[in-house]
Amino acid sequence: MKKKVLSVSLSGVLAFGALTTVAPSALAVGNGPNYNGNESIQTSILHTHEELVDFLKTQDAKQEALELEVIGESVKGRDIYLAKYISNPENPTILFLTQQHGNEQLATEGALEFIKHLGANKVKGVLENVNILVVPMLNPDGAMGDVNFSLENYIADGDRHLTRYNANEVDLNREHAKPIHEMQPEQRAFYENVLEKYEIDYLIDLHHQGTRSAIDGELVSGSMLYPLNEEVDPTVVENSKKLGSVVYHAIEAKGWGKIGKYRGGTGNNIGRNGIASRYGIATLLFEMRGMSDHEYESYVLGQKSNGYLIQQSVLALESSVKAIADGSINDADISFWDDLPFQYWMGEEEVEEDE
Repeated sequence: MKKKVLSVSLSGVLAFGALTTVAPSALAVGNGPNYNGNESIQTSILHTHEELVDFLKTQDAKQEALELEVIGESVKGRDIYLAKYISNPENPTILFLTQQHGNEQLATEGALEFIKHLGANKVKGVLENVNILVVPMLNPDGAMGDVNFSLENYIADGDRHLTRYNANEVDLNREHAKPIHEMQPEQRAFYENVLEKYEIDYLIDLHHQGTRSAIDGELVSGSMLYPLNEEVDPTVVENSKKLGSVVYHAIEAKGWGKIGKYRGGTGNNIGRNGIASRYGIATLLFEMRGMSDHEYESYVLGQKSNGYLIQQSVLALESSVKAIADGSINDADISFWDDLPFQYWMGEEEVEEDE
């Protein structure tokens, strides 16, 4: 049953400055509310596609180092953007991808904040030593709920629903083993105008999972996994694990996040595997707790933890570029993966969590 809620301000939800003053133990991100009919699930606080485009154009006008590129269009004709920071083609390059699934938007909110931080020089000294590419919303039709199928059973309130699929009800993160010309328009644009065009060394594919995953009896704030397909070069797997090490230890050091190992498959149709095997790019799946909208209540997270989850994605992006820029990623300890527990579904009937 859908519930009606009061609107909340975007500034209140995205008050990043307040995060540093809140006691981490009191509001650990893993302990945010599930949807149970009492929390606000309000999509109107999230950037619409039009607002995202306005934000990117504003930052482009302010930031000399930033260049915007439209890499293609969605099924419904919405432009798909790539934000580029390329100072030296010889530098290592990292790509951040968000919203293959349209209902997984807090990672996109984090990516936009990260872009803003780059313009404000909050990530000092990185742009001279690392190239950064950001696709902040690959599935704008799903994010806007402008699709050719019904979303009437979806949970959230606000100005729109958000769905996993594109307008044709296709999961874009199951397209990666196809020939490029057979892919959906969004994924084809990503392959033709990003993966085929740029020399990319690292990729973080940001997603969201359900709300009840746990390790050690505690709900997680997210989970990670490297490529598992046997076609992926072992060196690529090792570099993927190093990227995960950087992200894991950055979040662990803050004290308010809790990361588990994702239970993922080996198929090349999934981005984590397919991109690594096809292009030799070190890839990391990074899943954050809770989705912005869904028809299953156990997937949707109330807004109490939004600020922490957005900050968690910012931290993942910033720690990655810093480690690549200063070369410390090359010495990252990957042994933690051997002891990192697989997450499990806690407290309810288990629901499959596809990346």
